[in-house]
Amino acid sequence: MKMWILSGANLIALLAEAAAAIIILVGAVQAIWMFFRHIFAGCCESRDMLRSRIKLGHSLSLGLEFLIGADILKTAVAPSWTEIGQLAAIIGIRTVLNLFLQRELKQEEVEVKAEQGA
Repeated sequence: MKMWILSGANLIALLAEAAAAIIILVGAVQAIWMFFRHIFAGCCESRDMLRSRIKLGHSLSLGLEFLIGADILKTAVAPSWTEIGQLAAIIGIRTVLNLFLQRELKQEEVEVKAEQGA
């Protein structure tokens, strides 16, 4: 029974990591597409650059959330104190990265809305 649970948790963690990779890849491709579309159209403005950064930032943020979930699942089944410490460090780093990313995204979204209103 324990092996089934362990295997299930590892499979779900693997799927969460794959989802994170796909989300980040799709977001990066979309951001690159947005950026180059504006460059080749000859109208690359700062708000166009901000929009592509916002797109990429949202994808990175969601990808980080999936990676945190995968790390929790990997450690949740039979954790040792070493694994718990490593998980805490990984989650702490990823959470801080996500916090700063979200703050920057909010600031950039405000700038884009201000430019649209002007």
